[in-house]
Amino acid sequence: MSELTAASIARPGIPALIGAWPQSRFWLLCADLYPALAAASLPWSTTAVSVFMVVWLLVIVPTIRWQAFLEALRAPASYLPLVFLALAFAGLSWTEDSWATGIQGVAPVSKLLAVPLLLYHYERSERGHWVLFAFLAACVLLMGLSWVTYFADWKASPGGLAGVPVRNYIDQSHEFALCLFVMAPLILSLAANGHRAWTFAFAAVMLGFYFDMRFVATSRTAFLYFPVLLILFAVKYLNRRHAIYFLMLAAVVESGVLLSSPYLRDRVGRTVQDYRVDRDTNVDRDTNAAAAATSNGLRLAYWRVSIRSISEAPVFGHGTGSTQQLFSREAEGKSGEWGNIVRNPHNQTLYVAIQWGVLGCLVLYAMWYFHLQLFRESLFASWIGLVIVVQNFISSLLNSHLFDFHEGWVYVLGVGVAGGMAARAQRLSGSAQARNRQV
Repeated sequence: MSELTAASIARPGIPALIGAWPQSRFWLLCADLYPALAAASLPWSTTAVSVFMVVWLLVIVPTIRWQAFLEALRAPASYLPLVFLALAFAGLSWTEDSWATGIQGVAPVSKLLAVPLLLYHYERSERGHWVLFAFLAACVLLMGLSWVTYFADWKASPGGLAGVPVRNYIDQSHEFALCLFVMAPLILSLAANGHRAWTFAFAAVMLGFYFDMRFVATSRTAFLYFPVLLILFAVKYLNRRHAIYFLMLAAVVESGVLLSSPYLRDRVGRTVQDYRVDRDTNVDRDTNAAAAATSNGLRLAYWRVSIRSISEAPVFGHGTGSTQQLFSREAEGKSGEWGNIVRNPHNQTLYVAIQWGVLGCLVLYAMWYFHLQLFRESLFASWIGLVIVVQNFISSLLNSHLFDFHEGWVYVLGVGVAGGMAARAQRLSGSAQARNRQV
């Protein structure tokens, strides 16, 4: 009888069982699975990404060991995204627009909350590669569908492009360029280890991404970051002589593709022509303003308006969400595309400076810098993170890609997962070296 009583006392109750769930294998599996599902959904759906990441936040919080997490937050790469988010909330107190509009201005920054959590989790998880492979597999599938719709001349919408089956060509180019440069060192490694079949398979996929960007659809922003990433790859993975030969070969290939691709020639020609059409936004609605509006002309007009607004409040800006009110005023009395109301000046620095002034820009550039510092080592995860940060920085010269949904989540997931993987590899390497010294 006494043994039964002792057994019943030792048996854990329902609260104890519930408390143990976050440390169970299934729960930890879910903590690794949901970011992978979000990455796989990223090329296809905004809703799925949001749902998976919200669920992941609910799953990951009970697994956190808060003392270790708070120690991890001492690193600038972890706490600066939170500082950025705190600044966005603080900006609500001096915004010139309504609080409802201000909350809409906080939304694009809120995704940065996931960065320190991802860094913390994937420094301790062995399944970071799930996220990377899930995103790559989704992009390979999208690339195949892109070629099918291109040859079938099928468009997702009346104003869309054949070869862009979902979302838009800017997001598609961003994904394909990222996958292309991530795969490049893998191909070198496979070739060096004599895996011919895998080398040819990965090379074929990489060429599929490349030719899709050159013959099917590409963004103007890719013209900026593509050569920079080529140079980074050559410097990081090739010796000086091979790097020179590689870059010369790349220049020859790009020239040949430009001559053989009517789409690319038209794209480059339109880009040059658009910048020549630089009209001021102060036009009457009775004029042919709509005919004069071009993509790059509008961008330059947004930049002029932004700079004028920043000069009025250079230190702390006009407050969170103030970009909508600014561009609404500028659109009044104008027709055509000049009359469209936008929130985005198509430059990340200007977008931040309008709302939070020089203070916001200091936080933005400090975050980019310290995230770049995460990826100094010669590791594959470090190369992935380096490509993501450089691509986001350069593309943010002509867009606000950190605040855009798709490119912003590519940055958050990429920096968080790759940064955690790189930190884990460095920690394990340091532990192994310490053990060897002891022996």
